[in-house]
Amino acid sequence: MRAIDRGLILCHECHQLNAAQPDTVRHTCLRCGAHIHPRRPHSIAKSWALLLTAALLYLPANLLPIMTVRSLGQGQPDTIMSGVITLMQHGMYPIALVVFVASIAVPSLKLIGIGLLLLSVQRHQTLSARQRILMFRFIEWIGRWSMLDIFVIAILVAIVNFGALASVEAGFGALAFAGVVVLTMLAALTFDPRLIWDNTDLPTQHD
Repeated sequence: MRAIDRGLILCHECHQLNAAQPDTVRHTCLRCGAHIHPRRPHSIAKSWALLLTAALLYLPANLLPIMTVRSLGQGQPDTIMSGVITLMQHGMYPIALVVFVASIAVPSLKLIGIGLLLLSVQRHQTLSARQRILMFRFIEWIGRWSMLDIFVIAILVAIVNFGALASVEAGFGALAFAGVVVLTMLAALTFDPRLIWDNTDLPTQHD
């Protein structure tokens, strides 16, 4: 049985369980005074908005140059995939694998995973709630590692600045990629995982 079935509401600020008052429109936590809700208001709609925006930025993030390395005044801009290919051509297969997983595989899996979670809740699909909650936790955990490329580019831009000898410049693809990472992280945070269990136990959904 869920807490909501017993008339209890969890505070997301201090994790205090509060008794729901039937005649009260706006509940507040007895411990910290924060506003509390049985389910996050408009959770699915907000997650969809963030996810679709991230999906739109995913194209320029992969098509536009993410970084330009210049040496003795010469150099060409690289996208994420061309950077992976360049690393492989120089025999740096472990680094190429790390970049591919962190910058291409992980963001793609996050977009697909969050989309599947939202669809399964909205359409009341008969999927295992336990498997879906494990997938949600994995998406939350893996999301932070997508920023690896952005951190590396930021460090290189700050350190490698020797004028005409050598320099590193960030491209517009880096901004789009950072937007994808941040928006997918916000989409996962906005999604209320309790809707998964509502969808499993009840014929209707709270949103």
